[in-house]
Amino acid sequence: MQNKISPSVMCVPMYELGKYVEEMEVFGIELIHIDIMDGVFVPNISFGFPVLKYVKQLSTKPLDVHLMVEDVETGIEVFSAVEPNIITFHLEACKNKEEVMRNINMIKEKGSRVGISVKPNTPIEEVYEYLPYLHMCLVMTVEPGKGGQTLITEMIDKISTLK
Repeated sequence: MQNKISPSVMCVPMYELGKYVEEMEVFGIELIHIDIMDGVFVPNISFGFPVLKYVKQLSTKPLDVHLMVEDVETGIEVFSAVEPNIITFHLEACKNKEEVMRNINMIKEKGSRVGISVKPNTPIEEVYEYLPYLHMCLVMTVEPGKGGQTLITEMIDKISTLK
């Protein structure tokens, strides 16, 4: 498995977004991580499609779209339009295994790679059955939806277990 650096633009002030994306190009960042929050699955709201489209226009780097949304299917539909390299959704946003597999297949049909993310309290074993269908698993090291949090150090063990 290849490691890639994918910094998030979540905490960047909107007036500095262009500068930040340009700096990513200069420093050789491999992917640009865009956190999409709906205010339902997580308490905050972040970027919408226009901002994602703007970032795509500014950069040659592939986009890494992280859906922190309750309605994953709509998120996939909307954000696939910018042809992200990868779309990651939360396992916890799905009601059952059928919905998880439907989301995985939908993302692949739209031409993106697939990632699943898990919150800190979700046992890592819950993703094992989906690993053959994924390109990435994002283990959250903070509670999703809020920037500037302190690392939950116990998540390092969860990452090691997954690896």
